[in-house]
Amino acid sequence: MLSMTGYGRGEYREGGIELSVEIKTVNNRYLDAAIKSPRIFAAYEEVMRGRIREKLTRGHADVYVTLSDKREKKKALVLDEGAALSYAAAAKRLSEILPEVPFDLTATSLLRMPDVIVRDEGQSADDELLAALDSALVSALDALNVMRAREGDKLKADMLSRMDTIESLVNRVAERAPLVAEGYMAKLEEKIKKYLDGVAPDEGKLLTEVALFTDKSNIDEELTRLTSHIEQFRDICGAPIVGRKLDFLVQEFNRETNTICSKSNDITITKLGLELKNEIEKIREQVQNVE
Repeated sequence: MLSMTGYGRGEYREGGIELSVEIKTVNNRYLDAAIKSPRIFAAYEEVMRGRIREKLTRGHADVYVTLSDKREKKKALVLDEGAALSYAAAAKRLSEILPEVPFDLTATSLLRMPDVIVRDEGQSADDELLAALDSALVSALDALNVMRAREGDKLKADMLSRMDTIESLVNRVAERAPLVAEGYMAKLEEKIKKYLDGVAPDEGKLLTEVALFTDKSNIDEELTRLTSHIEQFRDICGAPIVGRKLDFLVQEFNRETNTICSKSNDITITKLGLELKNEIEKIREQVQNVE
């Protein structure tokens, strides 16, 4: 079982390349990644997302990439033709205004002007940089999953402990359920005798009334399904990716418990049902943290 919350960091330091990737994940219904990286990696963000999808299935991931490239290499320079033409036009206009000033503009002097020659920051990453990025990203994802697994084990232990409590409550409801009809029959008999001033009630009609009540308040099916859900919950917890299955199963727990509370017509079972709902809600909150 994996938690959706975690942190991982990966680094690559070789041949003048210093690159780090940090990943922080939080709960989210679907997988969503927000990547902040140097512009040089802009064209490779989808490749990064693909690598993330290999390791994550749910959650929001914030990915931060930092790069320091200290390799000796030729600097890519770009001529800003618009800036050069503007400088040339300004120089020509100045010579017209001040004819006594010699017009000595040259290509070399234009190249020295600010912003005529700029470094190309939009150049694409080379193979060495991409390999470094992939290595650091994989390391960060692996470190992230180690933390998520550790947190997932804690969530699993907590949920299974609460499932033991739920099983105990279900067993107490099952023990109480057969007594509900008996109690109803005794109360009904007492009321009839009271209102009929000691006259013995018709046994056949009394049994018919009790039978109708028993049928309406019968919760055997709900108890059977809850017992099955408990077994399924424990089985599912043994798998690595369980969030969506557990989320659906918790809804089924709630549905059966609500039905028991509405059908039981017994204060003891109602109180046990409310305790059940409380434990189920606590599990539901934990399931939201699980991938």
